[in-house]
Amino acid sequence: QVRLVESGGGLVQAGGSLRLSCAASGVIYSDNVMGWYRQTPGKQRELVASLSSGGSTNYADSVKGRFTISRDNLKNTVYLQMNSLKPEDTAVYYCNVGDRIVKVNYWGQGIQVTVSS
Repeated sequence: QVRLVESGGGLVQAGGSLRLSCAASGVIYSDNVMGWYRQTPGKQRELVASLSSGGSTNYADSVKGRFTISRDNLKNTVYLQMNSLKPEDTAVYYCNVGDRIVKVNYWGQGIQVTVSS
């Protein structure tokens, strides 16, 4: 059973920074994509950033240049460094791991990020 545990969320002023972490436990095969999504009330969950085990990254246009995704494969942990935060970044952020071998998507429980103006 794969479990994802997020940490690092909270309240920050506009222009500030936060770093989200997501630690995965359980069996995850080496061919995978780790990423972050976010969701606000009434809207669909959207991709923020992803990073494959091969090193390919993908960012939402709205966060390019401000957010950086990274991962530690030995720790099965993915990070999201968020700089120059804006009130519109306020959302619940979800960690996601897509295991390409068993073709399963795993989700964390979500963590709140609130950016005050």
